[in-house]
Amino acid sequence: MRIAIDARGINWYRGTGIGTYTDKVLKYLLKSDSENYYHIYWSGDKYEEFQKENSKILMASKKYHRFFEQNYFPENLRNNNIDIFHVPQNGIGMNDNIDCKKIATIHDLIPYVMPETVGRGYLLKFLKDVPKVIEECNALITVSERSKQDILKFFPIDEDKVFVTPLAADDKYKPLDKEKCKNLIAYIYGINNPFILYIGGFSPRKNVKALITAFSKIYKKLDKNYDLVIVGATRDQGQYLSEFSGNLELSSKIKFTGYAPEEHLPILYNASEAFVYPSLYEGFGLPPLEAMNCGTPVITSNITSIPEVVGDAGLLINPYDETELMESLIKLLNDDKLKTYYSIKGLERAKNFSWEKTSKNTLEVYKKVYEFQEIL
Repeated sequence: MRIAIDARGINWYRGTGIGTYTDKVLKYLLKSDSENYYHIYWSGDKYEEFQKENSKILMASKKYHRFFEQNYFPENLRNNNIDIFHVPQNGIGMNDNIDCKKIATIHDLIPYVMPETVGRGYLLKFLKDVPKVIEECNALITVSERSKQDILKFFPIDEDKVFVTPLAADDKYKPLDKEKCKNLIAYIYGINNPFILYIGGFSPRKNVKALITAFSKIYKKLDKNYDLVIVGATRDQGQYLSEFSGNLELSSKIKFTGYAPEEHLPILYNASEAFVYPSLYEGFGLPPLEAMNCGTPVITSNITSIPEVVGDAGLLINPYDETELMESLIKLLNDDKLKTYYSIKGLERAKNFSWEKTSKNTLEVYKKVYEFQEIL
């Protein structure tokens, strides 16, 4: 097969779920598949490790991205006899001038399910482009059974056209020496107390305000002098949440680290006593899996795709029920045996997910689309 992949998102969305997904899937496809040819559209630097005997890097300017999408890509795909064109970023950038078979990865349908939680520009582009992408693609890849059901709920297509390829945590998320990690976090961020951790963005659907409120009501009931550590760039919603916590008069107990480099995240997970993720909607939910990979006990939501990822390896709660969140925090943090139990369970559960599996499943989708004229 001659496969083209729009890999511009690796640099454009670096540090996000879409950026990580595109990077890892392509990296592991090239690592494991030497039979097929990969035609890679790229933007920016750091492309060297994607240069293989069976791949070709083609540079595309971000400034003139519309020209590339509407003119260059269709003609280039045609001239190079490409069999399959895969667009990983929700199909954004695909158009109807492309003659070869088309695959898009639709990560979630948040703009349909919770439109109030996404920016207006992204919302309008998603609602305009994605219906056409879904209609025209020969197959769709998504990252969870829940996301597949959401696609089928909003679009009248055959379910056999939608393939689920779950995500995975990067290899750097693994158990590390806990005391060394605590010392590093104390040195880097000035956090000396045992702490509860949140990583994962500040959109209203992430429900971080509920976590802050729950912690403010129970921190005096905990056996240790816990802090709540919230990681992420404090702009827009992050700034609002920082100000909100300050008004609760326990700002010394709630630490906003600001942006943390990716290499610090495994250290933060390992140094924490528990990871809490009360999200209202996830297409997959990668942070709980990263925490489990590190052996960190997890409290997270019992809705949308998250139970598919966590299973019985974490404390699952109704994120709309503040009392349940408060009780789960007290239950876990005041019981060292329970923390150890969920640490072990999380490590075992995390073994079910790997980027090798994700890339293998992706290649299987390519093969099915290639072998059949159309999946309908």
